[in-house]
Amino acid sequence: MTFVNYSELEVRFLTQTTYLHITYYGDFVDRGYYSLETFTYLLALKAKWPDRITLLRGNHDSRQIAQVYGFYDECQTKYGNASAWRYCTKVFDMLTVAALIDEQILCVHGGLSPDIKTLDQIRTIEWNQEIPHKGAFCDLVWSDPEDVDTWAISPRGAGWLFGAKVTNEFVHINNLKLICRAHQLVHEHYKFMFDETLVTVWSAPNYCYHCGNIGSIMVFKDVNTREPKLFWAVPDSQRVIPPRTRTPYFL
Repeated sequence: MTFVNYSELEVRFLTQTTYLHITYYGDFVDRGYYSLETFTYLLALKAKWPDRITLLRGNHDSRQIAQVYGFYDECQTKYGNASAWRYCTKVFDMLTVAALIDEQILCVHGGLSPDIKTLDQIRTIEWNQEIPHKGAFCDLVWSDPEDVDTWAISPRGAGWLFGAKVTNEFVHINNLKLICRAHQLVHEHYKFMFDETLVTVWSAPNYCYHCGNIGSIMVFKDVNTREPKLFWAVPDSQRVIPPRTRTPYFL
């Protein structure tokens, strides 16, 4: 999960080059003062280290959601038009929806789908498009793990709730050690479920500037060795809130 203020992104370990590879789990925009700076900074990192930075797509990285939850208004305020928003949403369509670590750890923003049984089915998804309202693509960025037997209707209105049986079957069929995802605020920083076959990692400290939670990342030395790292939000005294006036230059 990104939803991270640019202040945190700028000063934390995310810019360090000691890690072999860094995967960001999407939701690069909305619910923050600096969505545009955050996203373009990550794109710059991707350009500098294309083989070491992976940007996954989240449910907010879409035209429909980013127009409602803050990113569109931010671009309008900063530039006086929606050009930056349109350019960024075109890039959203180029983001992948899943990644594998050493063929045994599946990284995805949301969760599983009843339409997907194997990793090869994920590989066949046509992801260069707006996120659809239903189907496998939608489920990968919208679904959540829950204490249900198999599948249940999601209160989000998109994706599914999926349980331990579904997760264990998917992990077994695809020879996985772990499913690593984001999408949900976890006040305990990270949360393992289903006999540690799935973990939710939340990297936005003090979410929406008022939740008071601590952020986390998960560091993998290999598929069997993982180490969570926790970090706090930048203090309010060091946080700069942008003016609500138009930036004096235009795209």
